[in-house]
Amino acid sequence: MLENVHWLGHASIKITGEKTVYVDPYQIKGDETADIILITHDHYDHLSPEDLKKIQGEKTVVVTTASSAGKIKGNVKTVSPGDTLTVEGVEIHAVPAYNIGKQYHPKDRAYVGFLFKVGGKTYYHAGDTDLIPEMKGLKPDVAFLPVGGTFTMNAQEAAKAVKDIQPKVVVPMHWGSIVGSVKDAETFQGLCECDVQILERES
Repeated sequence: MLENVHWLGHASIKITGEKTVYVDPYQIKGDETADIILITHDHYDHLSPEDLKKIQGEKTVVVTTASSAGKIKGNVKTVSPGDTLTVEGVEIHAVPAYNIGKQYHPKDRAYVGFLFKVGGKTYYHAGDTDLIPEMKGLKPDVAFLPVGGTFTMNAQEAAKAVKDIQPKVVVPMHWGSIVGSVKDAETFQGLCECDVQILERES
């Protein structure tokens, strides 16, 4: 299920296969040109122009929010929560991502997570978010959920989110760098009844 999935640290994910898709590249080596780059929001640890340069080619399409688009050069497509578009044959759905009870990621900023399909599998990258009603019934094959707390869900909240999302496999993220530790990932794993895979960081 995860043979094409690469965790690049923090909230950075690379999916390989018929298309190479990066989500929120941050502090990466950048050894492969992306077909598609998805940016969830404009915070520095998710939108890193320095890292974009490492993987952005002439044909790379970047999909991001309105608040991020002006900071990115190249072929940029803008989405708001609820939007769906198809890029390079990949269907991409922008899902709301926001905090409840804290102000780091207000709902009115229109930040997003992404639900997208590559190689017959559906992936959900939640972005920086708390447990929110819009997660219910997404049912991806693979979900990437933040577990580090402070700016996002903590391990306990993410475990509750899993029950709403109903993924086949979950990969914890948003730990091991700015906030969160492997202990948060392990706590999350212990609380979930579904398959949780704690991935080794690939630089």
